[in-house]
Amino acid sequence: MTFISFVVPVFNEEKVLPAFYEELEEVLSHEDFNSEIIFVDDGSKDETWSTLEKLQSQDARIKLLSLSRNFGHQAALLAGMEKAIGDCIITMDGDLEHPLDLIPQLIEKWKQGAEVVNTRRHNGGKLPYTKKITSALFYKVFRFLSGLKLEPGMADYRLLDRRVVDALQNIQEKALFLRGMLQWVGFDQAVVHYEVGLRGAGKSKYSLKKMIQLALNGITAFSTIPLRIATLLGFVFSTLSFSYLAYAGLSWIFTDYTAEPWKAVIGSLLFLGGVQLICLGIIGEYLGRVFLEVKGRPAYIIKLNRGFNND
Repeated sequence: MTFISFVVPVFNEEKVLPAFYEELEEVLSHEDFNSEIIFVDDGSKDETWSTLEKLQSQDARIKLLSLSRNFGHQAALLAGMEKAIGDCIITMDGDLEHPLDLIPQLIEKWKQGAEVVNTRRHNGGKLPYTKKITSALFYKVFRFLSGLKLEPGMADYRLLDRRVVDALQNIQEKALFLRGMLQWVGFDQAVVHYEVGLRGAGKSKYSLKKMIQLALNGITAFSTIPLRIATLLGFVFSTLSFSYLAYAGLSWIFTDYTAEPWKAVIGSLLFLGGVQLICLGIIGEYLGRVFLEVKGRPAYIIKLNRGFNND
């Protein structure tokens, strides 16, 4: 019989977890397969862990991981996937924004041959206008820089075949961007569309800082074009500088034009200084990524586990 693993990263979600479990249990009660439900507590500071332990006492399918601190959503997903033993793995958030009634559709697409079944959300009027704009802009920039066909609204709610998960585990990168990585590894992929749901309680834990970090990880992990742009800017402004010097010298020799050179010099220095700082910042992002990778630290550390064979 088919065995399916569910991986659910959570962070400070004590209020919504009971409702999430009830809805998931309702969906699973109508399905004919064996399953495990892996909750990954990503360093929560509230009563999330004790809430999970109560749920586990009611359902032997539930397995628990507690990370030693908040390592981030992508690391928590990876931790759960590396522990999962299913023929396929379904990852989702535990806040009810991912509609659980899509699970049968994901499984059906998998049975039809898709090895990666992505979901693509349509937000309607439920997201702030600024977030819609920044999200759309990121996906356009990412596609341009990386060449990967990552569509707007792709979420971390997806089904992965066992072969795909095994392939991901062979990748040793620490700064993770799973949406891009899954496009990079290939395999047969399908998409299921959905309308984003309302959170069961609380508010999103994905702050602006975390979203910017995720975007930077995604761009620097899959493209060196920003470095090439920095090089191109250097050539362009060097050419402009030499052209200006030639113009100023010829004007002084062959005409009566007398400029106030200090204004031009100060303006040019300020402008070129800003460009240099931007280029140094781009180089710094890549250098920082190399620094983090070569240290070889793990993407996460497990503090506690419950329900696994080695706990």
